[in-house]
Amino acid sequence: MTLAHVTLERQGWVATLTLNRPDRRNSLSDPLLEDLISALEALRDDASSRVVVVTGADPVFSAGADAPGMKASMTPEERRRVFGARTTQFRRLFERVTTLLENLEQVTLAAVNGHAVGGGWGLCLACDFRIVSEEAQFWIPEVDLGVPLGVASTARFVRLAGEALAKEIILGGRRYSAAEAKAMGLVHQVVPGAELAKTAREYAERLAAKPFRPLAQVKANINAIARAGNPEVLAVTEGFLRRDA
Repeated sequence: MTLAHVTLERQGWVATLTLNRPDRRNSLSDPLLEDLISALEALRDDASSRVVVVTGADPVFSAGADAPGMKASMTPEERRRVFGARTTQFRRLFERVTTLLENLEQVTLAAVNGHAVGGGWGLCLACDFRIVSEEAQFWIPEVDLGVPLGVASTARFVRLAGEALAKEIILGGRRYSAAEAKAMGLVHQVVPGAELAKTAREYAERLAAKPFRPLAQVKANINAIARAGNPEVLAVTEGFLRRDA
């Protein structure tokens, strides 16, 4: 598959999806999101892959929603004006991307090689596992930029971190280190940057070596239970006592 802003590579049972827009710090433009949709739709029906690794072209994972014209030297009000003046289908496309990613039958792993900002952090949360470099930082700037964080990403923060931490992260908007994100339960493993690719690959291969059908089924069960928050779902997923007529 040839895409302009995303690369998709397969090695054995592992497929690696790389955000490939380093000149814009892998920011999530409409064309990049459309490429992600194409790649994820192809992976959804790909019987040759069991694990999907999502990463970014160095030096960062993703700077979040693309905002051409944004400069670090701008005042907060100037940044809000630039961000608010964008003409984009970001929200619609981003929700399609994260829904596709979260619902893949394959196990998904985010290998976070640098900063994951806004939608970049939200993209990580749609993966099953997150292994990150020590240098990575995470933050949600949406409220400071004058827009609400999307509902689906907000729901993932609440599910994974709890209501209190979700409010701190989203409303506060401060930067978190990789170690802090791990302490909040939003990261599974933190490793030196030089070891990230190797560690993520080894973890992906261990998962890919497992029988795929139970792996996919248990992932789907966990996702359903987490979304429903209803342990009684077990009553209809584990079958019924066999009785003689």
